[in-house]
Amino acid sequence: MPIVNRVADFHGDITAWRHDIHAHPELLYDVNRTAGIVADKLRSFGCDEVVTGIGRTGVVGVIHGNRAGEGGRVIGLRADMDALPIQEANDIPYKSTVPGKMHACGHDGHTAMLLGAARYLAETRNFNGTAVVIFQPAEEGGAGGKAMVQDGLMERFRVEEVYGMHNYPGLPVGQFALRAGPLMAAADRITIDIEGRGGHAARPHVSIDTVLVGAQIINAIQSIVSRNVDPLEAAVVSICVFQAGTTDNVIPQTAQLRGTARSLTPKVRDLLEARLQQVITGTAQLYGATAKLTYRRDYPITRNHERQAAFAASVAAQVAGRERVDDQVAPVMGAEDFSFMLEARPGAFIFVGNGASAGLHHPAYDFNDETIPFGTSYWVKLVESAMPA
Repeated sequence: MPIVNRVADFHGDITAWRHDIHAHPELLYDVNRTAGIVADKLRSFGCDEVVTGIGRTGVVGVIHGNRAGEGGRVIGLRADMDALPIQEANDIPYKSTVPGKMHACGHDGHTAMLLGAARYLAETRNFNGTAVVIFQPAEEGGAGGKAMVQDGLMERFRVEEVYGMHNYPGLPVGQFALRAGPLMAAADRITIDIEGRGGHAARPHVSIDTVLVGAQIINAIQSIVSRNVDPLEAAVVSICVFQAGTTDNVIPQTAQLRGTARSLTPKVRDLLEARLQQVITGTAQLYGATAKLTYRRDYPITRNHERQAAFAASVAAQVAGRERVDDQVAPVMGAEDFSFMLEARPGAFIFVGNGASAGLHHPAYDFNDETIPFGTSYWVKLVESAMPA
């Protein structure tokens, strides 16, 4: 089955919702305006229950099907609401009105598509069970998914399976991609505090130069992936912040490096942490300095459950055609806090094509409104196929 006709009728409304959210981006848990709009719309659609404040600022809507009272299943559908601290470079009518903030990852589109699905499902109720629509804050580094799970999301709403979706730049509009098993990487945070001996830049021989030590540490840790990780495995170590010194004639006493480590298996994750500790400590000692590694395990691996991934692929095929669904897509090293929900309940995460747009987290990125009918129809067909009336 292609695009749901009634969803196609909603396209203009969903696009307008998306543009309004895009113009008013909010960060992390501070999504009060967006969450308020979501809650108001869910109530106006006639959802049976609308709950706010789950995971601080998350919103949950409950929609019972036409036979929900007869012991039907409960399926959760999740969208994220938060934006990024990026200055938008687009010149569009709905450009961000908030300096230094923009929807550079498409969460505006995700929220709008799930709202469209909620409208349809509340109107038709052509399923036997309960659909729980989940609007999550703080995906961009704040672990809002974890906060909602810890706040009792799954137990309170009796969610049995949970599904998520993310747009994918470079994948043509109207196509879907996913895989069973690891789809996205674990993302861990690295902080390295270096202590040397400060002094005059003209007398480096009586100092211990933390800038030099930091540079050597950055070089040395790149050998971990190339020489310690099995070439058939995947890993990334990136140092993205180097802070040291305040003027051009003083060797700084301290320096700090910050970055990320990414992996697709628990074994490689453990290896990265252990080798980073050894290489960082040893490199600093070579130059007479000390270095302390703080390794914070952040988002876990986004791992699709096999049965649910196969089901999600079959639903996407109903919408787009089997030839437009890649169910063996290569894993990506980006991370997702939907991983916390997949640890709590079986489910699957799927990519939907965003066409030839700028990449995620780029100041020229924009969600493609032509994606809306495909993503919204996927949500609708997932519920109706999982819980047929």
